[in-house]
Amino acid sequence: MDKGNGTFGGFFKEKRIAAGMTLRGFCEKYGYDAGNISRLERGMSKPPQNQELLQEYARNLKIAQGGPDWQIFMDLACAQNGAFPPDIVSDKEVMQRMPVLFRTLRKSKLSRKDLELLMEKLRRA
Repeated sequence: MDKGNGTFGGFFKEKRIAAGMTLRGFCEKYGYDAGNISRLERGMSKPPQNQELLQEYARNLKIAQGGPDWQIFMDLACAQNGAFPPDIVSDKEVMQRMPVLFRTLRKSKLSRKDLELLMEKLRRA
């Protein structure tokens, strides 16, 4: 799987299709507006910030709570909304170090290749 090309909407659509549901079928089954879900999947509207609704979407997309796809789903929603995931915000040590990361990223103006190398280093840490 391509993880929705790194977008919340793409990942949402990927999981819906993997669950064997059409857009209309998904919306009819769970009582969602097809136009709203279509805009969400196409990136024309932001993911909901409401954690309960995000969790409901995830369950209806057959994403197992606590699993890797659950975390990806929630992280993509936060990123697209310009927010930190709640578990990151609650870690005071990590949050205290974030300004250093921000300053470094602003100062360095990393190239795409450098950013990919940084992400790889972080994954291994």
